[in-house]
Amino acid sequence: MTIRVLLADDQALLRSAFRVLVDSEPDMEVVGEAADGAQAAALARTERPDVVLMDIRMPGTDGLAATRAITADPELAGVRIVMLTTFEIDEYVVESLRAGASGFLGKGAEPEELLGAIRVAHAGEALLSPAATKGLIATFLAQSAAGPPTAARVDAGRLAALTAREREVLVLVGGGLSNDEIADRLDVSPLTVKTHVNRAMAKLGARDRAQLVVTAYETGLVRPRGE
Repeated sequence: MTIRVLLADDQALLRSAFRVLVDSEPDMEVVGEAADGAQAAALARTERPDVVLMDIRMPGTDGLAATRAITADPELAGVRIVMLTTFEIDEYVVESLRAGASGFLGKGAEPEELLGAIRVAHAGEALLSPAATKGLIATFLAQSAAGPPTAARVDAGRLAALTAREREVLVLVGGGLSNDEIADRLDVSPLTVKTHVNRAMAKLGARDRAQLVVTAYETGLVRPRGE
């Protein structure tokens, strides 16, 4: 199966480099290029890519607005978005994840990292490693959680629909563990873990694993290290 990729970045030279890299892989193909968020959202509707490599900062409609537009469209529910950022610290990262992005990657990543990110996102996994990246997300979520307490209580109430085991799995997902690692920790099969993860996603209305991580932090189920 070929992974269909849409490139969204205002730098034509960078898009060309990404195209050459992606098209060199036997299991991938670039189906379109966009110079801003509005074009990206429009192309997502016409080309139906599997994965969008989306620059966060673009003139006009930025990557965050484009991500919201794509994830709000029920017909594009299968589209996965990987945010690209020039800086390791970017306050838009968490908003992107809340909007439905599967994760983010620095533009300085190695070619194999970029290709791996596309495959990980396509598989429905959360692109939230290495640990420093997860720590960054946790920090921003902790800052935002210091806002209106009412919103936090409403979010926490969403966890009531989960079983004890689903909640336990959510904690481990929030900690960045893979299904295999969770299976080892709980002494169950990876398939059983996957079932619990999928049920938690359905109950919490999460598009993918990345949103489960965000929910785990926003509800206080998982807290940043040092708290």
